[in-house]
Order: sequence, then structure tokens, then C-alpha cells
Amino acid sequence: MKKFLGFALILVLSIALAACGSDKDKKSGSDTEKLVVGASNVPHAEILEQAKPILKEKGIDLEIKTFQDYVLPNKALNDKELDANYFQHLPFLESAIKENGYDFVNAGAIHIEPIGLYSKKYKSIDKLPKGATIILSSSVADHGRALSLLEKNGLIKLKEGIDKTTATTKDIIENKNNLKFDAEYEAALLPKIYESGEGDAVLINSNYAIDAGLNPLKDSIAIEDSESPYVNVIAVNKGDENKKAIKTLVEVLHSKEIKDFILEEYKGAVVPADK
Repeated sequence: MKKFLGFALILVLSIALAACGSDKDKKSGSDTEKLVVGASNVPHAEILEQAKPILKEKGIDLEIKTFQDYVLPNKALNDKELDANYFQHLPFLESAIKENGYDFVNAGAIHIEPIGLYSKKYKSIDKLPKGATIILSSSVADHGRALSLLEKNGLIKLKEGIDKTTATTKDIIENKNNLKFDAEYEAALLPKIYESGEGDAVLINSNYAIDAGLNPLKDSIAIEDSESPYVNVIAVNKGDENKKAIKTLVEVLHSKEIKDFILEEYKGAVVPADK
């Protein structure tokens, strides 16, 4: 009987100690859920870094994988190497889905990066000469916004009634200054193209401009306004938008702390999106 009571006491103590250990592990964060998100260096990865400690408190261990182009993040998401990616605007996502058959969805709109027109040769857009060469990225998904910016500044006119987010140079019906367009370069190379003085003006996405040390508000000769439809989103594989970790990620990125960081850090070159 004594042996049985002794064994029972040892068993109870073992269970109690195990429970204490479990509580300790939980408090230390060992029970946190890992979330892997692909992102461009600037501003996406920087914004995610700010969200990291907030997510940690909510039981999510965020791992950020950075990418330098606009192709690999979607491939990695499709191959399930990522839980989500955060680098692309909505029209680009829709174009990628259509072209590649990806089964992705938009889990949440986070911010807008106004595209800007930059020139080493001319200090204002009205100084661009007739026959000027405008360099833009090879990404067709960016052509509509680039052309819309030029139209808004009176340099070209696009066809009436078209969806301007999908416009191409073929949709130009008026080009009074006979502008020429060169779309042979990857978006990531455009800051170098600008620095080397190629062309007369270069259209650069703000994430690449900021990463290259440019201030979109001060250095551009024309820039999109806050009404831009090119909102940057969290993309996930269809069905994953309902996962608790993804919903928490979007919730944190919509929080006042993150919005305040975006406004303070980027001074209007990156703008938080309305939910």
C-alpha cells in the first residue's frame, strides 16, 4: 500500500511539474504560430518589422523574407513557401492571377505608394521637350497608372471609357508632344536608369525610389495623388484569408500604431489605405 501511495505521489508531482513547464513555455512564446511573409525591402519589409513585436504579443512569430523583384514573391506564395506576400498593388495582383492562373485572393488593403516621374534633365514636367523619351517599367500592370499620371498632367489623352488601370500606349489617342515610350526595363532597375541620366524622364514606383534614397515628394517632377487605385495588399492562397493568423496580420497592419509609423516614417511618400 505504501509503495502504491508513493508511486501515486510521484505521478501527481510529475504531472504538476509538466503543467508548470507547459505554462512557462507558453509564456516564453514557444507556443506561438509561425507566419512567413514575403515582401519588398522598402517599405513593405520595414512596415512588417514594426508589426513584428505587436504580432508576437498576439502569439504570432513573423518571419519576413525579402525579394528584389515582382515575380518571385508570387511564385513562392504559389509554391506554399510563403503564407502570404506583401509587395504588390491590386491591379498587379489581378494581372498576375489572370496571366499565371494563381489561386490568390486579396486578404487586405494596407497602403498606397504613389508612382512618380523623375528627371535628371528637367526640373518640372512642363519643361519636357517635344519628342521626349519617357522610360517606364516592363510590367504592363504599371503602364495604366503611368499613363494616367501623364494624362492628368496634360501630356497625353487616353481613350474615353476605358479602364485606365489596364491602359497601354495603344490607348493613347492624343500625344501632342510626340512623347516616346521605352518599357524595356525591370521596375527594380529604374532608379539606376534615372541616376545614369537615360531618357528624359523615368517613372519609378515609390518602393524602389525610397530604397534608392529618393524622396518621391521632393525629387519627382510629378506624382500620383491619394486617390490612386493602386493600393498595396496582403495576398494569400484562396481560403487562407480566413485563417486566424492572416486576419491578425491584417488587423495589426490596420492598427493606429502602424498607420502612425507609415505617416511619420515616409512623410506622405507612402500613405495608409482606408480599410
